[in-house]
Amino acid sequence: MSGGVDSSVSAFILQQQGYQVEGLFMKNWEEDDDTDYCTAAADLADAQAVADKLGMKLHKINFAAEYWDNVFEHFLSEYKAGRTPNPDILCNKEIKFKAFLEYAAEDLGANYIATGHYVRRSGDDDNAQLLRGLDENKDQSYFLYALNKKQIGQSLFPVGEIEKPIVRKIAEDLGLATAKKKDSTGICFIGERKFKDFLARFLPAQPGEIRTVDGKVIGRHDGLMYHTLGQRKGLGIGGVKGLSEDPFYVVEKDLINNVLVVAQGHDNSALLSSGLIASQLTWVDMQPLRENLHCTVKTRYRQADIPCEIQPLDDDTIKVIFDEPQIAVTPGQSAVFYLDEVCLGGGIIETQIK
Repeated sequence: MSGGVDSSVSAFILQQQGYQVEGLFMKNWEEDDDTDYCTAAADLADAQAVADKLGMKLHKINFAAEYWDNVFEHFLSEYKAGRTPNPDILCNKEIKFKAFLEYAAEDLGANYIATGHYVRRSGDDDNAQLLRGLDENKDQSYFLYALNKKQIGQSLFPVGEIEKPIVRKIAEDLGLATAKKKDSTGICFIGERKFKDFLARFLPAQPGEIRTVDGKVIGRHDGLMYHTLGQRKGLGIGGVKGLSEDPFYVVEKDLINNVLVVAQGHDNSALLSSGLIASQLTWVDMQPLRENLHCTVKTRYRQADIPCEIQPLDDDTIKVIFDEPQIAVTPGQSAVFYLDEVCLGGGIIETQIK
């Protein structure tokens, strides 16, 4: 129970299906005493109000130490290395579907855990598959690709079978405290605060030059870690004498020289990649890929499916060739693979192939 509408309605649906349901509120981040960005207290109050309304017990657990060790330190090291990580994916893998799953099974004696993710599962508990959520606009399978069939087999996803507006209506009809609560945005431990300010507290910024692809210095950046490939806004580059008024996009982060490289125009060839190399692979069926596979891939959340071919290089590395070149393929992000509705798994993007 996160204190949001999706987990609230998930609990109700499971009750209607005959399950004995208990809630669990996880605290994964120790907020700063001098800020009010972290809404843990308000979220806990909402989760408790929903639990009371539904007549169920609410357990509370603090996984902040596990989160720091297994998610946050990795997040910082990736930024330090010039990559753009996705901590929500790691949080699902290490906390929600590992630490929480183990706690629920071993300490609380639960048969299953359930979350408010918009995904579905098929197959029996021993051979479960991960499917996209029914609501295409809300599908969250991208964030859960790192789960294996054992974890999926021990998990239930009640709202994955329905659309978001219906979830809100169920909550309103029940008079749940979370019915009109805004969906959370931003990385869980940063909340709504400014990302740049947050990151600067943990990693020293190193300002440097912004250059065009042909080496012309056209500005300065506050630190490479604040920028990601394909980024357009927030570069601080106005009109440059002798160049067109087309917007600039980040095309490379040169760590060795601490230079941010930019190019003009959304269709600039410097933005395009013909494929990628990915490693740290996880496959839902827990079997490494042995032969080439034609399927689709997403290299970021909410992206349209990209037809591609996967070529296994070894058990933990693949080469992916897109049917058509793609923009802003970003090292550190996840490449997630699909066959129709089925999420096959994925890996971390190491490099783009130009």
